[in-house]
Amino acid sequence: MAPILKDLWNRLAGGGSAGVREEPAAEAVEYKGFRIRPAPYSAKGGYQTAGVIEKDFEMGMKEHRFVRAETHPSKDEAVTFAITKGKQIIDEQGDRIFR
Repeated sequence: MAPILKDLWNRLAGGGSAGVREEPAAEAVEYKGFRIRPAPYSAKGGYQTAGVIEKDFEMGMKEHRFVRAETHPSKDEAVTFAITKGKQIIDEQGDRIFR
């Protein structure tokens, strides 16, 4: 796996990376039966758009992780944008995101 992809995977999977300060998770937002958990991380002098979409099913919880190319100057802006992107993904794909 390419080093940049491995680093990204580690961040999304919660493993972090040596020398990278972990950011506390933002509050989840409920939307149309889904939970959106913004998870921006420090990158390129700003914060990368990232998050997790979760939904509870009879068989248990499923989640879909997303990362977008946009970076933002502040964590708050990245959190706000991650929520917007999460809502857009839900509106466009619904439960199909878990396939």
